[in-house]
Amino acid sequence: MTKPCIICVAITGSVPRKEHNRAVPITVAEQIESTHEAFEAGAAIAHCHVRNDDQTPTSDPEKFAALMDGLKKHCPGMIIQLSTGGRSGAGRERGAMLPLRPDMASLSVGSNNFPTRVYENPPELVDWLASEMIRFDIKPEIEAFDLSHIFQAVKMQQDGRLKGPLYVQFVMGVKNAMPVDRDVFDFYIKTLSRLAPDAQWCGAGVGAGQIKLNEWSIAAGGHTRTGLEDNMRLDRETLAPSNAALVRRAAQLCEKYERPVATPSQARAILGLRPKT
Repeated sequence: MTKPCIICVAITGSVPRKEHNRAVPITVAEQIESTHEAFEAGAAIAHCHVRNDDQTPTSDPEKFAALMDGLKKHCPGMIIQLSTGGRSGAGRERGAMLPLRPDMASLSVGSNNFPTRVYENPPELVDWLASEMIRFDIKPEIEAFDLSHIFQAVKMQQDGRLKGPLYVQFVMGVKNAMPVDRDVFDFYIKTLSRLAPDAQWCGAGVGAGQIKLNEWSIAAGGHTRTGLEDNMRLDRETLAPSNAALVRRAAQLCEKYERPVATPSQARAILGLRPKT
């Protein structure tokens, strides 16, 4: 198999950093440094959150702008993907950074349960976020926490609310949502291929499921996501010394399955992104 594999690194999430997981970058400066190391290890996409000084997640456009400026300077050509996740704000506040025109942004097209709360993505908000991504020429990364999210993303593409081809990420291993299950994973691939033959897909596993999804995705010809955000989310313990170490682990799996690691320029071509700025 010679298809390049895109490695996305989720450098930090919304879980507060504790003394035992200092590897998780929190400040903008820490995130730039950690992403640069992951970029040099082979990551082509950086999935980004930002935090306030008290570590609470935020959608503050100024913080996102500072992070984007640093990544463009130190990781030339890397695809910048900003999170519109629910922990960083309420309602349309979650899309406050989209006018910055990142290359990509995450988009959850349906609701589901998380460990201690409902991850709410009401239809009106989903439609507004999708319209803003069209307005600012941002490619959505569809975060599919459930089979229904794949069907919904395809429907949104068909009626013009999303531009194709789709890029869908299968998220598995979040407590109370879809577990890490190989039969379900294979069915996801089959279903997306049937409904949207031109779509690209990525596998993301949470906690102990991260390495499984990395290997399954690479072996099956898809792309994959790694990083401390997912690695520590399940038990809140750092299971790797750095984001770069997790990217190197994914790159080793690419070598095992004879998949070249996609460069940022190759990843842009595969995903149909605009040229780097």
